[in-house]
Amino acid sequence: MLRVAGLSAWYGEARVLREVSLEVGRGEIVTLVGRNGAGKTTLLRCLMGLHARRDGTVTLSGTDITRLPAHRRARLGLGYVPDDRGIYSTLTVEENLTLPPVAGPDPWPLAKVYETFPRLAERRGFPGTKLSGGEQQMLALARVLRTGARLLLCDEPTEGLSPLIVQQIGGILREVKRQGTTVLLIEQNVHFAATVADRHYLLAEGRIVESLDNDEMRAREHELLDYLGI
Repeated sequence: MLRVAGLSAWYGEARVLREVSLEVGRGEIVTLVGRNGAGKTTLLRCLMGLHARRDGTVTLSGTDITRLPAHRRARLGLGYVPDDRGIYSTLTVEENLTLPPVAGPDPWPLAKVYETFPRLAERRGFPGTKLSGGEQQMLALARVLRTGARLLLCDEPTEGLSPLIVQQIGGILREVKRQGTTVLLIEQNVHFAATVADRHYLLAEGRIVESLDNDEMRAREHELLDYLGI
């Protein structure tokens, strides 16, 4: 579904991504693992068309989107869930869900969102300032699905959350996958990544250095934790 070839990116004179190539198949969850500063967030921003200084090619469902602006990528079904979640704090849960326009080809109806995210149904009248970190993360995921995204770019959805909420986020991602959505996920929690994803790419100093399946990920969990400094 997503194919990236030779993607490089710069901040000023500093090159932060170096000839990155990867693929994400339809219906897969794939994680991107790496130390802080490895270029993971920059990679997602490049895929979404939010980073200007980049080179290489990006293809979505057979369509070359390399030169398309972010809003046109969204219309083709690409959705971005940033690490700061981007919740409108003064709006209610339901207003957060319904305010962004439908852009992509497969929007989730509000009823489907509430069925998949029952906690949001309970909180539909609550403002964003009254939501826990886990509830904000659920809202950030649900809002992008409401806009019609078929492929989610998720930047560290479990960061700062309790183990119980992390489990809930994992269940939601597996359910989202079951319903046909594809996910490219940045994740520092190696154990969590192995429980939700099909495959994993290791990014180091702006390069993809390894591609791992779940068996390899589990077998090398302690090594990867040491590498990531966790």
